[in-house]
Amino acid sequence: MTAPALTSVADRLLDGLATSIGERGYRETTVADIVRHARTSKRTFYEQFASKEECLIELLRRNNEDLIALIQSTVDSEADWQLQIRQAVGAYVDHIEARPAVTLSWIREAPALGAVARPLHRLAMDHLTDMLVDLTDNAGFRRAHISPISRPMALILLGGLRELTALFVEDGGEVSGVVEPAVAAATAMLGPR
Repeated sequence: MTAPALTSVADRLLDGLATSIGERGYRETTVADIVRHARTSKRTFYEQFASKEECLIELLRRNNEDLIALIQSTVDSEADWQLQIRQAVGAYVDHIEARPAVTLSWIREAPALGAVARPLHRLAMDHLTDMLVDLTDNAGFRRAHISPISRPMALILLGGLRELTALFVEDGGEVSGVVEPAVAAATAMLGPR
């Protein structure tokens, strides 16, 4: 029997950043906060990341990958297309509820980093768009004679969902409040035309 994999130093630092973002927000978080939560040193931090911004970008990159993986594993491509939409939105909300402050940092803080975060944003939106196109190109949608969503329409859907999510998190509302509006919008955009 093999021993369980140990968490890497980088993983601990990323978790430390996520914890501090949840407590204080990204802007108020310092490297000292991150290393305190990670139970390591500033020296170790700087061996892994050049800056707090670089650490945030890596945290958000992984967070977006996890979001996509969760949605893809949750949606049953054989199910009715409307159920698939509800499954995808439910998985999205479950992911956001686990770390709402991290999601808010992706939506609000990362763009403020400027050019250094632009590749992250572009990559995340490309992968999310690809995911939506793929999810709408399956048996459940084909049975309903629904064509896969176009990339521009997927981007519009994602942009609206991101903004709605940010508003719920900023206002301290339950993220589950986005479910019905998101399902309604996706159903209207994806449904038979």
